[in-house]
Amino acid sequence: MLTLAGYFAAWADPDVKAPEPLEIPNAVAKTADEMKPYAEKIEHTELEIQMVPIPGGEFLMGSPESEDDRGDDEGPQRAVSVSPFWMGKFEITWEQNAVWNEDADKRTREMMPPPKTARDLAVDGVSKPTPPYTDMSFGMGREDFPAICMTQHAARTYCEWLSAKTGRYYRLPTEAEWEYACRAGTTTAYSFGDEIDELEDHAWFFDTSEDTYQRVGQKTANPWGLHDMHGNVAEWVLDQHSSYDSITEKLNPLVIPETLYPRVVRGGGWDDDPEMLRSAARKMSNEEWKQQDPQVPKSIR
Repeated sequence: MLTLAGYFAAWADPDVKAPEPLEIPNAVAKTADEMKPYAEKIEHTELEIQMVPIPGGEFLMGSPESEDDRGDDEGPQRAVSVSPFWMGKFEITWEQNAVWNEDADKRTREMMPPPKTARDLAVDGVSKPTPPYTDMSFGMGREDFPAICMTQHAARTYCEWLSAKTGRYYRLPTEAEWEYACRAGTTTAYSFGDEIDELEDHAWFFDTSEDTYQRVGQKTANPWGLHDMHGNVAEWVLDQHSSYDSITEKLNPLVIPETLYPRVVRGGGWDDDPEMLRSAARKMSNEEWKQQDPQVPKSIR
């Protein structure tokens, strides 16, 4: 079963037009030194999305040839610089996703008296997926569990909706941002070191998950305070899958998708072996990932 969920990055972008944002403590910073953790509120609900500041810096993206179980697409290593950003502390949960995906937000606002805010008008302009034909959690749990079975397009549209809902710009991270945040300053196979025997303290994977995903945030966070970057469910990033030696940008690289497949997911999931949970491990999307999609034509990406 395909297991995907979306982390996302956010920061102030002067080119992005957005409604007046909700006032949230610590959600605005003029410099990197002023960036602090904050809790993004999903208006008209009791839900919050915890955001963690990620300092900018340079790192070696990819894995060295000496790393055990290294994939052919993980090199050659290249020096990459990443600007500061905020990133979700946890994987997006079913509850957080359902406010958009299942029209909970729209139904709540229809029961509220006017006038509508600029954010309300903005979110009404964001499309949502067609209703699923079955419970896409497949009985594995929804409350505080990570949302799965979404295309990259759906994950990106959720970020578009969240941007309109909050007035702050959210998106999926680039592949470089994801690996940089996952590594959290480390150069080892995992953010905690190279010893696979320690993986069970940090990740849900084939040997520990009991064949199901688990509630977010139960395992030890990485050095920058991010949970489940290794395992539980894999995360979409923005990029088209590409060979590293074809990419020349050093600052904030992004391989803009030009073809439907393959796109990139990172982090590995509950049913993966340890090698797919390494910080540098990459997985390519393919057409089979949508075989359970009943829509004709199939959902976008």
